[in-house]
Parts: sequence; C-alpha cells; structure tokens
Amino acid sequence: MDETFPGGAVPDPVSTDPAQWPLGRLLFAVAHRVEQEWNAYLGAWDLNHAAFPVLLHLLAGPRTQRELAAASNVREQTMSRVVARLERQGYVERADDPADRRRRSVVVTAAGREVALQAARLAPADRIVTRGLDDAQRLQLRAALLAMLDARRGDAEDGADGAEVDGAGTGGAGTGGVGADGV
Repeated sequence: MDETFPGGAVPDPVSTDPAQWPLGRLLFAVAHRVEQEWNAYLGAWDLNHAAFPVLLHLLAGPRTQRELAAASNVREQTMSRVVARLERQGYVERADDPADRRRRSVVVTAAGREVALQAARLAPADRIVTRGLDDAQRLQLRAALLAMLDARRGDAEDGADGAEVDGAGTGGAGTGGVGADGV
C-alpha cells in the first residue's frame, strides 16, 4: 500500500522538511535522536543502550550468556563483548552455573544492581522519549508502540526477523530501548 497524506499528497523522502517524510523516515529520525539522548543519559553510569537491558535482565537472576543474547535479540559474540565490558566496569561477574558445571552464568553485582535501578527510573526515561507530547499523546504513543511490538513478536518467535539489534555492542546507530525482549 502506497503511503499518502490526507488529501492524496505523496510524501517526499528526499525533502529536508520532516512534514514531507514518509512514516518510516520519521520514525527512524526520532528513534535515532532518542537513542542519542538515551545513551547520553546512560553515560552517567558508563552504560549504553546495549548494556542497560542486560543489567535489567540480570536483576531477575543469573543468566547464561546465551540466554542474555536471546533475550536481547543479539548474537552470542555481541553479547560476549557487552558482558565483558560490564564485567570490566564491575557491574557483573561470571560464576559457575549451578544447573550445569560446564557453563558459566552472568550475575549482577551490588554495584550493577544499584546502577540498573538508578538508570531505570521512570521519569527521566519518559522525559527523553516523550518530549514535546502532551498527556493524551503520550498515552497514544504508548498504545501504538505496544501494538507495533505485539505485531512483531510473532515474527521474532517464528524466526522471521533474524536481525540483530544494530550496533548493540558499540553504542552505534541501532534503536536501543528496554522491553521484555531487550530491544
């Protein structure tokens, strides 16, 4: 289905006026700016959008690197770099997995727990994401994002999305966020 504006006007993807952009370009531009602000916010704890969800996953208890990679929708190699960085920062430790001595679990440290809880405060994150929106628009955005995420969960469960979160180990241009699946 071709995208048109009310009245039948066609979006201009090369325009410098965001009002002329297709929804995909608008979403990408907003997501990129939010990610930059989010990484600046997380930088107070030397975190980024890739490492922060890992700490949140670990608040629920130890996980293997493989489990963390699956929960964050990244490759195990990428998760290895994220965990190594968190370990250097003193936010996580690797420990013997009580369920399988051949594996090692990643465990959040007291410092990692404190940082995760501080960074996870609701008000700063909401301010970053919803700047410029009134209360009704915030509720609409939340509902739209939940609907979009829900529509994509089936794809991920079927293996159809297969894509790693872009820049997950680097703090790069991916759209980082925190959700049930870490993206």
